[in-house]
Amino acid sequence: MTGPRRKFTPEEKARIVLEILKEEKSVSQLATEHGIHTNVINRWKSEAIQNLSQLFVDDRKGITKMKHDYEKQIDELYAEVGKLTTQLSWIKKKSGL
Repeated sequence: MTGPRRKFTPEEKARIVLEILKEEKSVSQLATEHGIHTNVINRWKSEAIQNLSQLFVDDRKGITKMKHDYEKQIDELYAEVGKLTTQLSWIKKKSGL
């Protein structure tokens, strides 16, 4: 019977994958050292290699668009607050408050 599943942080996974990529030790040696099955280590390595190109993606355009949308939403909310304030003051005048 096995114990509860171990959870590895992304930092731990990255460190283990870097050890594999250095090729100083075999996958089976690292698996034994860390108490992980070799299939898990190979899967982490595959995922790291597949997603490596994402490290060099320039996401400034996405951030700029998000910032623009945020500023637009703020302007719309300020306009709504102004409209509601005007309506409230009109209602107060009409009701005599």
